[in-house]
Amino acid sequence: MGLHRVLAPAGVLPQAAERLDASPAVGADEVRVRVERLNLDAASYRQLAGAHGGDGPAIRAAVAGIIAARGKMHNPVTGSGGMLIGVVEEAGPDSPLGLRPGDRVATLVSLTLTPLQVYDGLARWDGLGEQVPCDGHAILFARSVAAVLPADLEPELALAVLDVCGAPALVRRHLADRVLVLGAAGKSGSLALAAARGRHTVGVVRDERERAALEESGLAGEVVVADARDAVGLPAAVGAPADLTVVCVDVPGCEHAAILATRPGGTVIFFSMATSFPAAALGAEGLAADVTMLIGNGYVPGHADYAIGLLRSEPTLRRLFRARLADLAV
Repeated sequence: MGLHRVLAPAGVLPQAAERLDASPAVGADEVRVRVERLNLDAASYRQLAGAHGGDGPAIRAAVAGIIAARGKMHNPVTGSGGMLIGVVEEAGPDSPLGLRPGDRVATLVSLTLTPLQVYDGLARWDGLGEQVPCDGHAILFARSVAAVLPADLEPELALAVLDVCGAPALVRRHLADRVLVLGAAGKSGSLALAAARGRHTVGVVRDERERAALEESGLAGEVVVADARDAVGLPAAVGAPADLTVVCVDVPGCEHAAILATRPGGTVIFFSMATSFPAAALGAEGLAADVTMLIGNGYVPGHADYAIGLLRSEPTLRRLFRARLADLAV
């Protein structure tokens, strides 16, 4: 579990640690990956961009500073990180991950618990997008999860999908007749809609541009432009309450609207690191809302293969992802 990598405070797991030991020597059950690209989670990047006024060099310096100070990419404000792709350099003899030197992999565990060191100061990144080209190394533990990258997909596309591959797997596990997705034009939102194909789906987006893109994709049965933070306006905008609501919005304040848009006895999956779980729990109590609320655990057995399978089988989904990557590259 990586306890030996925790520098402070003593006795906690790597995700809760303030600092990790990111030294490159691998233990018997560890794997070292030469890092090619980081993918910052959407909530973390949005917070950093807002805090620095969209100034690319300042955002880059902030991310490099977090990594240097903490030995991992763990945003101290949002508490979130992201994931990475790279090439396996060395695998300890007792590693159970089945990885070999030369394998190109994506890590399916958060950067908030992954020992990480960068060598280039992120010099090739302009700070203006979630994907961060870099040179460095990361350490995987015996309890880490990683996937060998598919050869038929460009690495940037595979990274974007695998970053949120837990979302469609959770939707499939809790699938219901009427599915509402908040943040439906984003990465996790569009994958959630793809997983709910064949059910009555409603996608909530923030503006007309996202509406047009999602309607063209055909992934959602209905598309609604609404503010997912509006606890009164959102339920009115979407109409009939949902059996399953999936929150994929990368801004805070969506908890109460999601609860009120879900029928009594229904389920809300908060697949967003911007979620305030106390606000969700106390809000549901204060509203006398009988809903099951789930934290969007990013790990579900088979989640990587399932998400990649959706991408391969849904051409419109691939177009949405590629358009998003193109926008971030501008």
